[in-house]
Amino acid sequence: QVQLVESGGGLVQAGGSLRLSCAASGRVSGIYAMGWYRQAPGKEREFVARFRWSGHEILYSDSVKGRFTISRDIYKNTVYLQMNDLGPEDTAEYYCNMVVAGPVNYWGQGTQVTVSS
Repeated sequence: QVQLVESGGGLVQAGGSLRLSCAASGRVSGIYAMGWYRQAPGKEREFVARFRWSGHEILYSDSVKGRFTISRDIYKNTVYLQMNDLGPEDTAEYYCNMVVAGPVNYWGQGTQVTVSS
């Protein structure tokens, strides 16, 4: 059973920073990519950032480019999201995503990020 466990969400003032972590456990193999999505109330889930496991390709959505940084620890099957200069528009539930060979998608349970103005 593969699990994605997220941590690091919380409440922060506008302009502040948070760091999210997502660790994959269980029988993890053939990782294609790990990344983050978010879903604000009343909106659809949207892509935030992704780290391709081989080749080191990194993608960001335009809305977070320059403010968020995704990184990884391949030995721990963990991906991080450093979020700087947060604004109220970043308030959402953040979900970790992992794609493995198949392809098969796994999702974390979500961690809430709330930015006060």
